[in-house]
Amino acid sequence: MKAVPVPWRQCLSSKPLLVVISGPSGVGKDVLLARMKELGRSYHFTVTATTRPKRPNERDGVDYHFLSPERFQAMVQAGEFLEWAQVYGHYYGVPRQQVREALAGGKDVLIKADVQGAATIKRLAPQALLVFLAPSSLEELEQRLHQRKTESPEAMALRIKTAHQEMECLPLFEYMVVNANGRLDDAVAAVDAILRAEKCRIPHRAVEV
Repeated sequence: MKAVPVPWRQCLSSKPLLVVISGPSGVGKDVLLARMKELGRSYHFTVTATTRPKRPNERDGVDYHFLSPERFQAMVQAGEFLEWAQVYGHYYGVPRQQVREALAGGKDVLIKADVQGAATIKRLAPQALLVFLAPSSLEELEQRLHQRKTESPEAMALRIKTAHQEMECLPLFEYMVVNANGRLDDAVAAVDAILRAEKCRIPHRAVEV
């Protein structure tokens, strides 16, 4: 089969990426993104909206946009979310406008989403890049969940069950990064390497949201 030629000038300027960081609960998605911010990465880190209660040390507008259920539903009706879902009894959503503005400004966008949300974003934006953050073992993942001590025993059992199910969704993703205990910077380096490689991809991903 003859390859379709791509004008070389179009290859000299890569387009901004829409990157979805996903994985099971407790794998360290928040910690990974916080470390990338701390290291001064120039990506746009999307702030998710949620109806769940704010945890100690979380900041509204920084860690999440904490919304009332009524406000969240109003945004759903107005089509203001790129994707949204109900998870563990609370609503989570990715505001569409901030993603559009960052991409229009030429910035690579990183979105944190659960596995269900990642699949939804891929359907809406087929050129989105999906990265699965995985633990080094399921035993390590369960240990992390227990150490958080933020859920009741019943809620913890549900999270562990769901995490096992989410690990089975790995084939939906294009890359996997292992976030092992004590090796956070290795996971950050792996994500950076994935984005660098995608910048060299031909043809470039052209994301529309």
